[in-house]
Amino acid sequence: MAEAFNELTLPAAKAERYAALAAEIAAVLDGEPNRTARMATVASMLAATFDAFFWTGFYVVDPDKERELVVGPYQGTLGCLRIAFGRGVCGAAAASGQTQLVPDVHAFPGHIACDGRSQSEVVVPVFDSAGALIAVLDVDSDQLGAFDEVDARWLEEIVRNTFAV
Repeated sequence: MAEAFNELTLPAAKAERYAALAAEIAAVLDGEPNRTARMATVASMLAATFDAFFWTGFYVVDPDKERELVVGPYQGTLGCLRIAFGRGVCGAAAASGQTQLVPDVHAFPGHIACDGRSQSEVVVPVFDSAGALIAVLDVDSDQLGAFDEVDARWLEEIVRNTFAV
């Protein structure tokens, strides 16, 4: 695994690290059809690569409960077990189908504090090959303003290439 990357460097360097990581993830997952294994691998590789990633994982659409997410594979401290669509940052991403980039979670209306140390967050909706929402990728940091458009775009790219194939 690549050495941890300091996010405070130039955005171009961060984009290069994401590009290399995306290729590593694709190589590791080549031929693996199991969605849970794919999510666990993505969460692990992201968390091991970026120091600012305090909590990294997936909330999966629960097929037995309408418009509700249930915690899936993740790396980090205890996560919320269930999140309703429209509630908090993850629920907003699930309800809107749009990436949520939040520099200060305490300023986000209805933020859910699964871990009070979380300061900033980026949440990316995950769609399958048919375009159905299957999960959200949630990345939290214990630093304010830890994420930017580079993170959002590359995380979108990684989930698109991992799950919408």
